Amino acid sequence: MTGEVAVIGAGMHPWGKWGRSFVEYGTKAARAALTDAGLDWPDIASVVGANTVRCGYPGQVAGATFARALGWQGARVTSVYAACASGARAIDTARAQILSGMVDTVLVVGADAAPKGFFAPSGGDRPDDPDWLRFRVLGATNPAYFALWARRRMALCGDTPEDFAAVKVKNAAAGAANRHARYRSPVTAEEVAASPVVADPLRLLDICATSDGAAALVLSSVDFARRHGVADPVRIRAVSSVAPVYPRTALDLPDIATDSAPDALVPDGFRPSIARAAYEEAGIGPEDLSLAEVYDLSTALELEWYEDLGLCAAGEGAKLLREGATALGGRIPVNPSGGLASFGEAVPAQAIAQVCELAQQLRGRAGDRQVAGARVGITANQGLFGHGSSVIAVR
Repeated sequence: MTGEVAVIGAGMHPWGKWGRSFVEYGTKAARAALTDAGLDWPDIASVVGANTVRCGYPGQVAGATFARALGWQGARVTSVYAACASGARAIDTARAQILSGMVDTVLVVGADAAPKGFFAPSGGDRPDDPDWLRFRVLGATNPAYFALWARRRMALCGDTPEDFAAVKVKNAAAGAANRHARYRSPVTAEEVAASPVVADPLRLLDICATSDGAAALVLSSVDFARRHGVADPVRIRAVSSVAPVYPRTALDLPDIATDSAPDALVPDGFRPSIARAAYEEAGIGPEDLSLAEVYDLSTALELEWYEDLGLCAAGEGAKLLREGATALGGRIPVNPSGGLASFGEAVPAQAIAQVCELAQQLRGRAGDRQVAGARVGITANQGLFGHGSSVIAVR
């Protein structure tokens, strides 16, 4: 193990479509995290911002942007971009600073003001951008991409549209109890089935929205946390951000979607390798988990994560769901926050928000969403161009 850092503060700005600057969202989340930690802004030695490329130059230097908004006070400033894994990379950067002895306290912030509709490549024509190629060459927007995965699961695993709908029903029930979620109403399977088809077999309620929102964490050394009066802090034990490994056949393909190439092309699978690296670093296995927060861009992709995290055997994700194991009160609740189904995507914030949920669960502060006896949690997501992440937190 490389060492642990403490999570002493967690804060969020509610997600939605607010029509204001990402700086406002991130600053409010940061102040909430500082209050939760019992620290003042001058107590922070370093700020790591997760970048948002859709919000102009301030979004691409997010660390400095948030430090300026909070008031320059001499803290170190770092900005990180790794697509949908940006928040986890920001956490890992903060962890490295703490474990190196460089600083004792770091504020990690991610925030976004997302455009309406499905994400499109930013910055005009970009033929070196896999998103741009996928949109222009294949005509495959994100929902079409998700639908291909859903069809693959139906063909290989026997999943059904009813299974996909059940994921949405489960996550909406959890999100209804989360005050930071954008969508806070329970959903029935009938409502999912009645929503418009976006990309067959996925319907509107099978796919996550794009959102404005923010999340922030205050991380510290374990010694600092204890000196600060937190005798048994939540601790980050592992952060995985491994890149995929492809055989020559995959490398010869157009670089359109190789970050999500089928497992047949990827030795041991990309997403399983993300989780495996986290488990190895943390010295635990799937059997030790109390809960998981995963990247449910679509309902079908959540089922894929069950298998990738080792919660069940390959092809048995839907079976695990049908047994009720991944619901609140089940053996291994998945997305007790409500997931992206209830929040939508705010790209730089979402991996941080996942860790905020782990922190609240492991502290026993999740209210009606509380996982009884939660002691170990994992997060997982993947992003464009081979960016993936997994964080393990323990108490």
